[in-house]
Amino acid sequence: MQRSYGYETSSTESPSATPASVLMSEKSTPRRTPEDSDSRKLPSSRFKGVVPQPNGRWGAQIYEKHRRIWLGTFNDEDEAAKAYDTAAQRFRGRDAVTNFKPLAADETEMVFLNSHSKDEIVDMLRKHTYHDELQQCRKSHGLKLSSKGYGGGTAGEPCHEDLFEKAVTPSDVGKLNRLVIPKQYAEKHFPLQCGNTSKGNLLNFEDMTGKVWRFRYSYWISSQSYVLTKGWSRFVKEKNLRAGDIVSFRRSTGPERQLYIDWKPGRNVENSRGIQPVQMVRLFGVNIFEDQRRGGPGDGGGKRIREMELLGLVCSKKHRIINGF
Repeated sequence: MQRSYGYETSSTESPSATPASVLMSEKSTPRRTPEDSDSRKLPSSRFKGVVPQPNGRWGAQIYEKHRRIWLGTFNDEDEAAKAYDTAAQRFRGRDAVTNFKPLAADETEMVFLNSHSKDEIVDMLRKHTYHDELQQCRKSHGLKLSSKGYGGGTAGEPCHEDLFEKAVTPSDVGKLNRLVIPKQYAEKHFPLQCGNTSKGNLLNFEDMTGKVWRFRYSYWISSQSYVLTKGWSRFVKEKNLRAGDIVSFRRSTGPERQLYIDWKPGRNVENSRGIQPVQMVRLFGVNIFEDQRRGGPGDGGGKRIREMELLGLVCSKKHRIINGF
C-alpha cells in the first residue's frame, strides 16, 4: 500500500495558480502605454532658443562654440524668446536670426549692446535687469540728441553740474572693493533715507562712453563712512585705476537728474602709465641705459639694465668687426 504525504499533494495543484498578493500587485500597477509616456513630455516651444521648464516657466539659452550659455528663466514664453533675441544680437551681430523683429532699427539698443561685454549682457538677462539698464541708456541718449541743452547748455550737449572730485587711495583700488565718499559730499549729493543707511540703495552712473554703471551705496557704521561697494571693483578693473587717479562725479541739470562718473590719471602717476625716461651712460665704449624705475620693488629694473648692457656690448662688437674689414 503506497502512502501519500502532505507535501506530495502540491504537485497535483494547477501550474497556473499564483499567490493572491501577486495578483493584487499586478492589478494595482497599470501597464505603461506609449500614449502615457508622450503625455509626460514637456511641450516644445515655437521659438528659437526657448525650452520649457517642469515648473511651467520658460528658459532661454544660446550656444556659442558648442557651449551652452543659460540666459535665465522667465514666466512667459515670449519674454524668454526676447531674451534669446537680445543675446543673439550681441553674440552674432546684426545678421543674427531672431524670433521677432531684429534690433538693427533701434540704434540706441545696438549702441547699448556693443558697449557691454557678452558676460555683462548675460548677467543682466539672468538678473532681469536688462530693461532697466537699457532705459537708463535711452534717457541719457535722448539728452545727448536733444537740440537744446538744459540750464543754458550748448546745442546737442546736455548741461551738467560738477559735484566733486576725489583722488583714489590705495585702499580704494585695493582688495577692499569699495570707494569711500567724503562725508560732506555724500550727505550733500547722495543723502540716504533714515533707517536705510546700512542696507543702502543702488546708484546708476553713466561714463563718457555711454556705459551704465550700477553701484551699491551705503553707510558703514563700523568705520562711519559712506562707501560705494558692489560694482566698484569691476569699474576699477575695466578703467585700470591706480592710486592717485582722479574720479569725478557730475549730474545733469535736466529733469532726469542723471548721474555721471569719469576719471583721469593723477599727476603723480601719469609717467608710470607711459614710457619712462631713460638715461644713457657710456662706459668703456659701451652704451649703458639706466632705467629710472630701478629702485621700485618688483618692477624688474635690474633685469632691464642687464639686458640693455648686453645689447650695447653686442652692438659694439659688431661695429668693431665691420671697421676691421
